[in-house]
Amino acid sequence: MKEKIRSPKVEHVAVVVAKERNKENEIVYNVFVVNNSDEILEGVLVSSKGYVKNQETGEMTKTSTLRHFLGIIPPHAAKLVEPIMEELFALNNEYLVSFWKNNTLHDKKYIFLPESIQEKNLVFVPVLGVYGVVIE
Repeated sequence: MKEKIRSPKVEHVAVVVAKERNKENEIVYNVFVVNNSDEILEGVLVSSKGYVKNQETGEMTKTSTLRHFLGIIPPHAAKLVEPIMEELFALNNEYLVSFWKNNTLHDKKYIFLPESIQEKNLVFVPVLGVYGVVIE
């Protein structure tokens, strides 16, 4: 009989869509993985994709799946995953984050639902020093 393999619960790790200003002083949005724990995250790998199903036609709209190797994220630090265009806020934006912590593999799926990345949902993210939408 097969037993269900349980992954350890992921705590104190978040994905943030941060609202920032670039060198030209334009507003841009960037996606970060934030390590709010007291331990190092090693071998951090992030897969990202966007998708939405048209309710009338049933047709699925998808973006490409991108993979990013971030390496190590120290305690109470963040690393940039990718920029995100505002046009993609209407999609489900999914980030699958995998990493090693204390010699144990962890993974968690973070999904920003359509239209959840909005001004009213922004909170201050101390580790980044900017406002963003946070999923933990």
